[in-house]
Amino acid sequence: MKKLLLIKHSLPEIDPGIPAAAWTLSEAGRQRCILLAQRVAEYTPDMVICSQEPKASETGRLLARQLDLPWAVAPNLHEHERPTPGLAARDVFESAVESFFAHTEKLVFGAESAQQARDRFEKAVEAVLNNYPAQTLAIVAHGTVISLFVAHKTGMDAFSLWKKLGLPSMVVLSLPDFKLEKVIGNVF
Repeated sequence: MKKLLLIKHSLPEIDPGIPAAAWTLSEAGRQRCILLAQRVAEYTPDMVICSQEPKASETGRLLARQLDLPWAVAPNLHEHERPTPGLAARDVFESAVESFFAHTEKLVFGAESAQQARDRFEKAVEAVLNNYPAQTLAIVAHGTVISLFVAHKTGMDAFSLWKKLGLPSMVVLSLPDFKLEKVIGNVF
């Protein structure tokens, strides 16, 4: 049975002076990609597709290199749009994210609502699946949009899933029904 692997990128180098969308991987994040590849290999993906954000595209490139797979970047797989730099305290950020998931149609923070982010990401995933219909794909993206998508497809609680997803992590869905097979909260 064909699978869809939704992979949250590896550990970034955090720079509070720039938006998170511009962060690259840290050295530890690059090392974790080796362990990620070992976990992903058991699902025998045919290709790696990744978000345009540097931390995700670097994770995808390293994963593809480890697995000797082709890889590509696809549009609209990026994280919930949060264009301003700066970091809030962890508890403040988690509270904002919890509200974001609870009020999907409201613009809670950032530049798009949860509903807008989910719709964008879902259309992007559908486009990728249509472009590679016979393949098992590993899509490297971001925790918030992955959580929104998986919750919509499976009925899981998005915030609970978001809290489980480490850097990197993976959700395995069967296709074409998007049935949840496994959540691997941390691959290291």
